[in-house]
Amino acid sequence: MQTANLRESRGEAIAKRFGWVRRMDEHFYKVHSQSGDFEYEVMSTEMGWLCSCPDAMFRGSKCKHIIAVELSYILRKIVAREQVTIQPISVSNCPSCNSENVVKHGLRHNKCGDLQRFSCKGCGSRFVVNLGFEKVHSTPQAITSAMQLYFTGESLRSVQKFLRLQGVNVSHVCVYKWIGKYVKLMEGYLDQIRPQVSDKWRTDELYLKVKGNRKYLFAMLDDETRFWIAQQITDNKGTSDVRPMFRAAKERAGKTPAILISDGAHNFHLAYNREYWTHFKPRTEHIRDVHFAGHPHNNKMERFNGELRDREKTMRSLKTSETQILKGMQIHHNFIRAHEGLDGRTPAEACGIKVEGDNKWLTIIQNASHVPKLNSEKKSGCVPQI
Repeated sequence: MQTANLRESRGEAIAKRFGWVRRMDEHFYKVHSQSGDFEYEVMSTEMGWLCSCPDAMFRGSKCKHIIAVELSYILRKIVAREQVTIQPISVSNCPSCNSENVVKHGLRHNKCGDLQRFSCKGCGSRFVVNLGFEKVHSTPQAITSAMQLYFTGESLRSVQKFLRLQGVNVSHVCVYKWIGKYVKLMEGYLDQIRPQVSDKWRTDELYLKVKGNRKYLFAMLDDETRFWIAQQITDNKGTSDVRPMFRAAKERAGKTPAILISDGAHNFHLAYNREYWTHFKPRTEHIRDVHFAGHPHNNKMERFNGELRDREKTMRSLKTSETQILKGMQIHHNFIRAHEGLDGRTPAEACGIKVEGDNKWLTIIQNASHVPKLNSEKKSGCVPQI
């Protein structure tokens, strides 16, 4: 009995040490030894957890390393339930007298759509609530529909033709300006929310064209949640400095990974040495020997590259390296698009960030537009406490 309690206490101590329990995949873990500078392998089988330590192999008992893995799994599930919720904002107060005694008062007819008009019974003023879309002729539904169509693969002119069928007469240039304006707005807001990514990251590059010239898009992806953490465009594949992306990923996640998987490109290892490697243990392990079959592999990153390639084919070529299109693709991938590999959830939901409402584009834009108005006030419940 005392031996079992001792194993549990030691297993709990291992689980609390940062980097001592490293998740290679959902069935394979590496656990640092308490008595030496090496690791034991813990695997999940049909018979339960198996460990390579002598205590488990020769005595057949549940060792402290298996206990540490089980505790680490439970802790990860608890963290996943601690969500930040981004809720739709309903502004119902009168802008003149701040009264809540407001009723609907007909529609305001624009050439691009109708907007709901309200009337205040307190002061008698009439107003239109259009948070995030002030001084824009088109309705929020038309703008967010255009963004959804574009980031799911349609061209700008195809989006324009769709909007014309809905009675919204705008040019493809106007659609492009909508994307640039609202992606920049959403990016500044979402970057303040820290995702709860795992300790295993993947990175790779994808070539694309900017004004007809070949460039390379580097991306950092979380292995467990598929969250797109950071990106960078460079001129070359294996010689460009990708330290800015590594640094941005570390700042975005608030930590460094326990495992980094990439191909054998020299610039990946150079950035790893400069940004993630430390003299103190535990340190990030860089896995460079990857292939399609067996372990380790980079298949999740290749699938992600395929998703980007499907979108890039329609664009033919980007106009500038500083375009907001790539940032919009990152927002769509993380917060809008549901992934089959995540059981129909978005990567943001897997990271503890839930966007509510039927129109997630609208919810994010409303919250992003509402934040500057709350700088001198206390944050309301509709804005996530970051």
